[in-house]
Amino acid sequence: MTFCLDSTIIKPINDNKINNAIILLHGYGGDGKDISMLSLNWKRHLTNTIFICPNGHEKCLINPSGFQWFDLSKDDPEYILEESMKAENRLIKFIDEVKFKFNLQNEKICLVGFSQGSMMSINLGLTSQKEYNCVIGFSGKIINQEDLRLRKKISTNTLLIHGDSDQVVSPNFLLEAKDFFIRNNVPIETHLIKNCDHHIPVEASSIALNYILKKI
Repeated sequence: MTFCLDSTIIKPINDNKINNAIILLHGYGGDGKDISMLSLNWKRHLTNTIFICPNGHEKCLINPSGFQWFDLSKDDPEYILEESMKAENRLIKFIDEVKFKFNLQNEKICLVGFSQGSMMSINLGLTSQKEYNCVIGFSGKIINQEDLRLRKKISTNTLLIHGDSDQVVSPNFLLEAKDFFIRNNVPIETHLIKNCDHHIPVEASSIALNYILKKI
């Protein structure tokens, strides 16, 4: 079976039985191979987990060798919301394919994203029919709070991590997201990493891994 999104797949060590899946969503201009680097350490601790890292459904306009989940060429919130919904629908189809292929339900799936991928993970974690095991977002934000509030159906456990020196996605968005989650009764944990810009340092990766180990 092929998926509707081209993906980098890292199978469990020693071909162990697959009990869980972690779906890793890259940032703007990245690809599945980029974000799959998180699995290099994680897979040693998550021996029955498959890591699936799809490419975004569109080529990135500013980096043709990379991909995007939605276009950022227009500074128009309504346009960005519309484009992100297209990506969300494609990801819903993709996740359904993953669930069917590996005989998994939402509670056995973690959604992990960086930057734009974090934004998509947050939306999916609150608007799906059933809760996921958890959502982890690095350096992201909520795309549109009013839209998410209206479409919210579930309350997936969520961890958000952000660098305090991020010049691409302001760390203020971490505080805004935390406030949104608390007001909407969603279990939320946040971490602000000191002297960290727009990337995933070892400290953030370790925090995320420990969070997953508690949930799976």
